[in-house]
Amino acid sequence: MTDFNSNSETPPQEYHDTTPPNTGSTGPQPSVVDPNITSEDRLWAMLAYLLTPIVPVIILLIEEKRERPFLKAHTVQALIWGIVVWLASTLLSGFFFIGCVIGIAALVLSVMWALKANKGEYINIPVITDLVKSQGWN
Repeated sequence: MTDFNSNSETPPQEYHDTTPPNTGSTGPQPSVVDPNITSEDRLWAMLAYLLTPIVPVIILLIEEKRERPFLKAHTVQALIWGIVVWLASTLLSGFFFIGCVIGIAALVLSVMWALKANKGEYINIPVITDLVKSQGWN
């Protein structure tokens, strides 16, 4: 007969709960990445935000890229974002301080959105995303 008390040779197995604790937070849930998004799609979307408006125009000229749903969602947004930043920086270049602040803020936002796009996430730019969706470009 085998004795299973504290003198047993094998230590008892510990139970590890791997579920995250419920903190009661109703914050954003982790996004689910679409399995149809390729690493090439993520790279092109990232470059669209970093090198806007040039890369979005290139993507729109390549038919196979233009039809990819993930790239389609990001390309026009990045293009409009690039045009808005270019116009704002051109119009406000006479005011040195304001032009610098806009340029730095635009760069920071572009990098943040590029990193999110590279993770396979969709970006929601407040006015631009609504415009893109209302025009059916998305």
